[in-house]
Amino acid sequence: MDHARLRNPALRAKLMSAEDAAALIPPNSAVGMSGFTGSGYPKRVPLALAARIEAEHAKGNPFRLRVWTGASTGPELDGALAKANGIEFRLPYNSDPIAREKINRGEMEYLDMHLSQVAPMAWQGFLGPLDTAVIEVTAIREDGALVPSSSVGNNKTWLDRAARVILEVNAWQNPALEGMHDIYYGTALPPNRVPIPLTHADDRIGETVFRCDPSKIVAIVATDAPDRNAPFAEPDSAASGIAGHLLEFLQHEVRVGRIPPSLLPLQSGVGNVANAVMSGLLESPFENMTAYTEVIQDGMLDLLDSGKLRVASATAFSLSPEAAADLNARMPEFRNRIILRPQEISNHPELIRRLGCIAMNGLIEADIYGNVNSTHVMGSRIQNGIGGSGDFARNAFISVFMTPSTAKGGKISAIVPHASHVDHITQDVQVIVTEQGLADLRGLSPKQRAKVIIANCAHPSYRDALADYFARAQKSSYGLQSPTILTEALSWHDRFVRTGSMLP
Repeated sequence: MDHARLRNPALRAKLMSAEDAAALIPPNSAVGMSGFTGSGYPKRVPLALAARIEAEHAKGNPFRLRVWTGASTGPELDGALAKANGIEFRLPYNSDPIAREKINRGEMEYLDMHLSQVAPMAWQGFLGPLDTAVIEVTAIREDGALVPSSSVGNNKTWLDRAARVILEVNAWQNPALEGMHDIYYGTALPPNRVPIPLTHADDRIGETVFRCDPSKIVAIVATDAPDRNAPFAEPDSAASGIAGHLLEFLQHEVRVGRIPPSLLPLQSGVGNVANAVMSGLLESPFENMTAYTEVIQDGMLDLLDSGKLRVASATAFSLSPEAAADLNARMPEFRNRIILRPQEISNHPELIRRLGCIAMNGLIEADIYGNVNSTHVMGSRIQNGIGGSGDFARNAFISVFMTPSTAKGGKISAIVPHASHVDHITQDVQVIVTEQGLADLRGLSPKQRAKVIIANCAHPSYRDALADYFARAQKSSYGLQSPTILTEALSWHDRFVRTGSMLP
């Protein structure tokens, strides 16, 4: 390993192979892994661990782990361990297709959590002891401090809580990442909590490195492998339509004086629609913008490059392979305009409320009263998880949810009479946007919300049926605050299960 990456001579004695490092992880233990949306996750040790698990299973020896991360990771971690049947329990977010199938078949226990709550819950002890932390870093300094990688996530907590630490030092990560991070060590549990001293998106309140007791470091593994995220699709007509409606709404909010011309700090969820909105801001009149968000996607990187976005605070990158390679080659240009923080800070409700973020997140379905399902298909099949959308939606200055109005070639309506699962209650949802239009729900009663959502957001193929249901519900509902026909509330989902389409 290049001594520039491992600058502490005493720790060089702990260099070993990924296989030897994986052998230090006990069966049936909890492992805290780095990684957030395919960035900064360990690449070699999990693969070696998966091979070890498969070998043990072949001998008839049960070997499964409880895996904690920041959010989703990459195929070398979640995919490999899930394929090896090595994960007994997983939290707090997953997007790997192999793991998803095991979760939905009941072969893996999964705890879907608000991302801001993971570190506090680990400290409170509800998750049990953490045996091992496996953390990717960019370098180890002379004093033993760890230079974080392309995500921060829950790494600070895993390093503090774990009984033993395995480090992957990844030479693919640009050394210019050093100095980009802001690792705050001032959080505490009640009754010792104090206000977090962050009042602007570009404030720095912590250190640029992780601290770790060197006696806990039992292995260091060298790697030179890129982060792996899927490419973003070019914005289709639906994504472009959503972006257009939302940008028009933001311009209106500026005109009436509710937000400044530079907007308020932006938060954007992960996905093609969210990325299209960021790309749309390139052509907007807004200047000197800031972002206080979870992840930095391609569109946000383009905004930084253009100068329209002054600074972006996040906990990780979520970039296409092309954008990741471009950022890695030009890291020094961005180092002073990007801040990567622990997710307990990037997603902290106190800070989101104080900064007045504009939260923009995706959904699977919304009902006519504005309840949002962002995690489950047909009420029971988990797709990914709630992620940080709840942290932001409940505390944002403006809470926006976005989706194409239909899915599966028009066979599924994203606007339904009754959501089959609710992650975000109507009180946390202020604006819903589809390519059909935008529903501003602020200050509206449930019945008023229903009329606006049906008229503005529903696809024409479903609008009449929704209006008919709402009209009949007002005549036969037990109460008229949120009129519901209980015997019909989920009939659209039942129709899809029976016929493969929600179309009337």
